[in-house]
Formats: sequence, structure tokens, C-alpha cells
Amino acid sequence: MNAELRPNLVALQTIVHREIRRYTRIWPQTLLPPAITMVLYFVIFGNLIGARIGEMDGFTYMQYIVPGLIMMSVITNSYSNVVSSFFSSKFQRSIEELLVSPVSPHVILIGFALGGITRGLAVALIVTLLSMFFTDLQVHHLGVTLLVITLTSTIFAFGGFINAVYARNFDDISIIPTFVLTPLTYLGGVFYSINLLSPFWQTLSLANPILHMVNAFRYGILGVSDIRISIAISFMAVAAVLMYLLCIHLLKSGRGMRQ
Repeated sequence: MNAELRPNLVALQTIVHREIRRYTRIWPQTLLPPAITMVLYFVIFGNLIGARIGEMDGFTYMQYIVPGLIMMSVITNSYSNVVSSFFSSKFQRSIEELLVSPVSPHVILIGFALGGITRGLAVALIVTLLSMFFTDLQVHHLGVTLLVITLTSTIFAFGGFINAVYARNFDDISIIPTFVLTPLTYLGGVFYSINLLSPFWQTLSLANPILHMVNAFRYGILGVSDIRISIAISFMAVAAVLMYLLCIHLLKSGRGMRQ
């Protein structure tokens, strides 16, 4: 094995193992709360309110919102895992040891991102299994489903990394989730079809990136969507690449990390 490649592989394995151990060790705080929250959504929105709403796009309301709720859990957990983990490394000054080591910035970024991605996918699996107690769920297109959920988790893992780089204190890591991600998620077609909106609001909704992610995932599960799948997937792929390049630039520049 290449003399330069082996240390980077060892470093990548170490970072990923640490990140996974970090959230599995405290699973009552990382994996259990989103499961309980989603069950409440299933009961309140799916059963109680959904019974009055009826069908949407040919599916029961419960079936319709399940893909959106799964995607909501992926977005939240992928983002929060990376932003909290990397900022903690900054706060404890342990990230400086990685930056001065011969480990590639690509390895550092991928290691932290994989921690967020695995947590997002783990929560998605838990929520999916729980949803089966409330409704029948069949995958319409497995390839699209896996691709979309992986791209979404990757994008928000990188987003969490960027937030952690610019954050100066622990309060800063909660600003984006509270004032940006939460509104965009609730307005991203999780609980409704944009076809219910007026033409003006339908057009405005298309500017919401989470709408494209939710609808692409809904297409993978149910086979229905409010947007063109090819455009949504292309957008996500480009966004993932651009955010990766930005993260690498921030790592190499040492912005917000070297004191």
C-alpha cells in the first residue's frame, strides 16, 4: 500500500469510528428523541388530522407525509451531528492537532461528514420502521430513494460543517437550524402538496431547496412528485459538490480554526 495512502486510511477509519461511537454511546439523546418526535407526528398529523383531510395525490394523508417526515429526520440529524461534533473539536482545540498533522483535509472532512451521514441514515431507518406500524409503505423506485436520501444527508452534513467553521460560540450553532432549516423544512412540502397553493406561491416554493429533496424522496417511495425528478437530483448533486469544495477551502485556509 502507498506510504502516503495508509496513514490517511487509518485516520479516516479513526475519525469515522469516533464519530459513530460519539452518537451511539449517547443514543437516548441522539437516536431516541427523533423517533419519539416522529411517532407524535404520525399520531397527531397522520391519524387524527389525516382522517379529516382524506386522500392526497391518490394516497392516504399518512402515506403522503411519511416520506417528508423521514426526510425531515435525515436533514436535522445529519446537520446537527456534524455541527456539534466539529464545533466541539474547535472549542476543545483538538482540531488543531489534525490540521498540523499530515492527514489530508479531504480525509478530515469526509470523516466528519460520514459521521453525520450515518446518523442521518440510522434515524431514517428507525423512523421508516416505526412508520410501518401506522401505514403500509412500499418503495416505488429503490434507486431514486437511496440516491436522494444519501445526497440529502451529504448536503446537510457539509452544511453543518460550514456552520461549525463560522460559529464562534455554542449559540451560533443553533441559529441556522432554528431560523433557516426549520422554516424551510415546514414549507418544503412535508405536510402538503404545492398544487394546493396559488400559482404565485407555487412558483415561490420552487426556490426552496428542501422542497426538491422532499418531493424527489416522495417520488422514490410513492411515485408521485410536484417537481421534475431529474432537475431535483441534478440540483442536489451539484450542491453536494459545491459544498464539498467550499468545506475543503475552509479547512485549508484554517478559517475560524487557527488561533
